[in-house]
Amino acid sequence: MTNDIYLTDREADVMQVLWEHGPSVVNEVKEKLADDLAYTTVLTILRTLEQKGYVKHEEEGRVHRYFATVKEDAARKSALQHLTGKLFKGSAELLFTHLVSDKKLSADQIQRMRELLASTGKKEK
Repeated sequence: MTNDIYLTDREADVMQVLWEHGPSVVNEVKEKLADDLAYTTVLTILRTLEQKGYVKHEEEGRVHRYFATVKEDAARKSALQHLTGKLFKGSAELLFTHLVSDKKLSADQIQRMRELLASTGKKEK
């Protein structure tokens, strides 16, 4: 498996359940999803995620308990790299500029970003 992790919206929803609640059977995943999906739909998504190598399962009697094999942070990094490459010409600065100029950040969020930038700048010197 490469470092690139590609998730559809539905796959990301299912992965979020596994990351937040740990190993789960299909019905447990189904119950925790915001959308009311059919059992077979959830099962298909889990099987697709397993084929991609993002989840595995253990047999538990007559059911399978699925668990994530990729970490949430790795999926976030991969998604951000993909987004940056596709929509921001590979420029993290352009992405950051867009986020800040969107003006939906609170003063606290802006302050935390300043602190993060300052600490990152110190590490590189």
